[in-house]
Amino acid sequence: MSTQASTTDESTGVGTPPPGEFVLSRPHGTVTASGVRGQFDDAGAAVAALRSGNVAQVAGALPFASDAPCALTWPDRFVSTTQRWVPRRALTPLPNFAIDELREAEHLDRVRTAVEVLRSEHSALQKVVLARTLTLRADASADPDSVLAALVSGTPHGNGYRVDLSAAGGRFVGKTLVGSSPEVLIRKQGSVVTCHPLAGSAPRHTDPRIDDDNGRALAESSKDLREHAFVVDAIRTALAPFCSELDIPDVPTLTTTPQLWHLGTPIRGVLRDPQVTSLELALALHPTPAVCGTPTELAYASIDELEGDRGFYAGAVGWCTADGDGEWMVAIRCAEISSDRRRVDAYAGGGIVAQSDPDAELQETITKFGTVLGALGVQL
Repeated sequence: MSTQASTTDESTGVGTPPPGEFVLSRPHGTVTASGVRGQFDDAGAAVAALRSGNVAQVAGALPFASDAPCALTWPDRFVSTTQRWVPRRALTPLPNFAIDELREAEHLDRVRTAVEVLRSEHSALQKVVLARTLTLRADASADPDSVLAALVSGTPHGNGYRVDLSAAGGRFVGKTLVGSSPEVLIRKQGSVVTCHPLAGSAPRHTDPRIDDDNGRALAESSKDLREHAFVVDAIRTALAPFCSELDIPDVPTLTTTPQLWHLGTPIRGVLRDPQVTSLELALALHPTPAVCGTPTELAYASIDELEGDRGFYAGAVGWCTADGDGEWMVAIRCAEISSDRRRVDAYAGGGIVAQSDPDAELQETITKFGTVLGALGVQL
């Protein structure tokens, strides 16, 4: 099948992206893909196609729920560079956005319910990650690449992603996932794998002294350190069968985005079998307690009951080549753009443990919404 190039509206000179458009911008480089040679709504089938050499690469998104359809594409065009993403076509200015639904009271209720369960002596649940959706309406069509450009320019690291979700079929046809995630689920280069889980956060502040105090308090918070340990332990368990060497620091370090301090642990491993694909590793790791909770089965059931279907929020976005190399980011700090591009659903969540305060958890989501809302020019 021939490559599907972008088209141009002659009346405006503004380009429209080809089908299957994918962008992952990272500090060390960018991968872009476009056109559709094949599609996968089943990740296992994509792994088999990569392993057999029937496809050269896949790119796209994995949903939060393991039994939901994924959105993976075998693209016509796949390009890897060592620079952060720069648009290849003229972009339209972003329209004006208005908040349509906040859902704050609903989130407070679900957090209170979760805390009651977590504090019960009869419950084995130790942590659950709960999220909420904020819906915005645009007064004109919102170009996903214009949103991505704002996200990439809004972070010093150049992080950003954009995925056409059409391969998942059904209600996802024509929809686009955009975001700027700071969290690496897995990166594979040859026999070396790395990841950088984040769990535990605190808001940044414009006053440097207060900002430093917030970071210091996070690093010493028993609640956040315990929450982070859940994630690291789960990743150790998931990666150990694949790795002959696994280097995991005993103590997390602080990492930052413009909005938040995070506790993070850089993890490095050496694979026993270099032919294992990054997609297989992503599937083995996902969902980590950073986006689900612990124990996984109980946390997932709580999310399903209290929150409902997440779609691709808290899933993973990335790419994988036939030699197994690739990179997958946790799909957070993101939004879903509707097929008519006039509705944007932004997502934000946080880890809930027995010591959690519902009002503080609501404020955490407000802070995390700042990544997407800042790119859209909206303030809460």
